[in-house]
Amino acid sequence: MQDQVMGMTPAAYAYPLLIKQLLNTPLAHAADQEIVYRGKHRQTYATLRERIGRLANGLSRLGTAHGTTVAVMDWDSHRYLECYFAVPMMGAVLQTVNVRLSPEEIAYTINHAGAEVLFVHTDFLPVVESIRDKLETVRVFVSIDDEGGAAPAHSIPFCADYETLLAASPVEYDFPDFDENTRATTFYTTGTTGLPKGVYFSHRQLVLHTITLMAALASPEAGQRFHRGDVYMPLTPMFHVHAWGMPYVATVLGVKQVYPGRYAPEQIMRLVRDEGVTFSHCVGTILHMLLGCAEAKTVDLSHWKMVIGGGALPHGLARAALDRGIDVFSGYGMSETGPVLTLAQLAPNATPGDTDDEVRLRCKTGVPVPLVDLRIVDPNMDDVPHDGKACGEIVVRAPWLTQGYLKHPQASEQLWEGGYLHTQDIANIDPDGYVQITDRIKDVIKSGGEWVSSLEIESLISTHPAVAEVAVIGIKDEKWGERPAALVVLKPDAAAPASEDDIKRHVLAYSESGRISKYAVPQVVRIVSALEKTSIGKLNKKLMREQFA
Repeated sequence: MQDQVMGMTPAAYAYPLLIKQLLNTPLAHAADQEIVYRGKHRQTYATLRERIGRLANGLSRLGTAHGTTVAVMDWDSHRYLECYFAVPMMGAVLQTVNVRLSPEEIAYTINHAGAEVLFVHTDFLPVVESIRDKLETVRVFVSIDDEGGAAPAHSIPFCADYETLLAASPVEYDFPDFDENTRATTFYTTGTTGLPKGVYFSHRQLVLHTITLMAALASPEAGQRFHRGDVYMPLTPMFHVHAWGMPYVATVLGVKQVYPGRYAPEQIMRLVRDEGVTFSHCVGTILHMLLGCAEAKTVDLSHWKMVIGGGALPHGLARAALDRGIDVFSGYGMSETGPVLTLAQLAPNATPGDTDDEVRLRCKTGVPVPLVDLRIVDPNMDDVPHDGKACGEIVVRAPWLTQGYLKHPQASEQLWEGGYLHTQDIANIDPDGYVQITDRIKDVIKSGGEWVSSLEIESLISTHPAVAEVAVIGIKDEKWGERPAALVVLKPDAAAPASEDDIKRHVLAYSESGRISKYAVPQVVRIVSALEKTSIGKLNKKLMREQFA
């Protein structure tokens, strides 16, 4: 039988899927489009390409070569975007440092990744000074300063500052071709169960994720879309999963991009108003914070599309956003998945007329985006029925998932047991293909032999008009094993105050109507001033359980 493997003409170009290829389209049709930082710095896509070349040349002078890891500690900025491109385009590896980890964890991740070059915003000088003697691999420090003045007194041996490095470097840099499976980026999970774990992604994976996300976000007929006419502003930190990969999508589309720097609700609202922002993404706690700030009451939000991830979108928060005109919907993924796996977009032929149904669909985990092979399986890896009731673990395959944890072969094998990436998320799937996560395996509440979904109870409590935020955890119970407990933050400006008994009665009404089982009603409700969160704004239920105990 004749070999069916396609031959290649010697003169043909193989076109490896490298990050540098993502710049071709915007430079051709949007070279004059704006990229804005904090409303103060403005540059075009043409300038972006020039600065990418300068940064690569500057890094080369500092000894950066193919395979060198370059770490960045900065706020969301045009500089970070330049690093997203320049570092991997050289064949080096970009480490996006989670600046919200503890100093000891930051030192661990930099050492574990083997970073040799470290860019440091002056806001993080105290952190870096405190761990300077613990950094084992860093040989070059470069400072970043928004104001361009002298940095505060410090002991860090900076060899240059970012802008001086670029100004002293030529524009032209011949970015080479190399294997598309070359590692491009690495970053670390938030480490709620031990030390942070490093995940990593290749050029090919990031390019395929970008193309797929573009296709998924372009598919709706109206609403929930991301297209060339949008103005993009990330509200997910750029150190976390490439800001969900959206800056790469925004760049390929050639849209106006707005980077807010350090998150401050009033400043973000002013940028939405002044720059005409129409597309963002964030965790639910950020959206809650934005809706609650005074500036939000004076800004027209009716053109803003918002993807919520990093945890379930509570019904109460979704309704509050919709009431302000925000086109809000859920997305799902995790650090290990690069991240996007599903989007909760409304089907064009099934847009619900009932508001409650529309909120319910927008808050679902969503439908898998193209190229994602998503299954929900029982402990034997058999698929559960697609009836919207049977639950199992989400396992996935897609061409952009991390192939393992950096330098952790045993954990990597566990992650990929059976040839599918195990998410540790419990979910069901309905006949229309909509996935609904009911809990994390570690967070599900086991009461009297039954499973109680903490996410479902949280969503119901969030609909109480006096509730701002809620977390439901399992607490030990001699009779039932575990019982639900609700930790509730009240709105400071609620029309009527609420007591712990009021919250209990609110949930009990859902039980009496048959919406939830009686054993799902929280045994304990506690009013608290704030909820514990991880470095990226997710609820830290592990810490809550420890504190409650």
